[in-house]
Amino acid sequence: MNFGKIQRILAPFLLGLLLLVSSCATQAPSRYEQAQNASTGRNATPAVVKVSTQGSLFNKYFPKSGGGYQVVPAQEKKGFAEYKLKKDGKDVAVLSVSDTVNNPSAKQKFQGSGKTIAGYPAANIGNNGTAVLVADRYQVKVQSRDSSFTQSDREAWLQKFNLRGIAALK
Repeated sequence: MNFGKIQRILAPFLLGLLLLVSSCATQAPSRYEQAQNASTGRNATPAVVKVSTQGSLFNKYFPKSGGGYQVVPAQEKKGFAEYKLKKDGKDVAVLSVSDTVNNPSAKQKFQGSGKTIAGYPAANIGNNGTAVLVADRYQVKVQSRDSSFTQSDREAWLQKFNLRGIAALK
């Protein structure tokens, strides 16, 4: 048998087969690529609406530290600002203001609520959260992070916000 002749025929055949198989083996996009494509697609809804209030504008309306509590900035972005409420170095609550133009469904929990705090519609959010809707746009929320921080504590801290100042933002 002439192995040289077989090699000359077999080598191009195997090389062609290898190219064919590798070109057909395209990978499906990963779940991260799929999410990226979905979020940046032509008709995708933006996560933050352009008319959303800048988060830094909310900062001056948060309560000040005092009475054994420390109010510490935690997060700020367009349409949202968040502070941690600490007592004796321990996180007891989270205070936040968010613009509901980014999440219009957030206003639904206030519809039909007979409860008000400082004259604004109020709602409980689960067992650990209380919020008010200011100027039919801004959700001001206090969430307990410690069992010692009660419903009445949340309501008292909501009243410490400058809610009139937030209402004037528009």
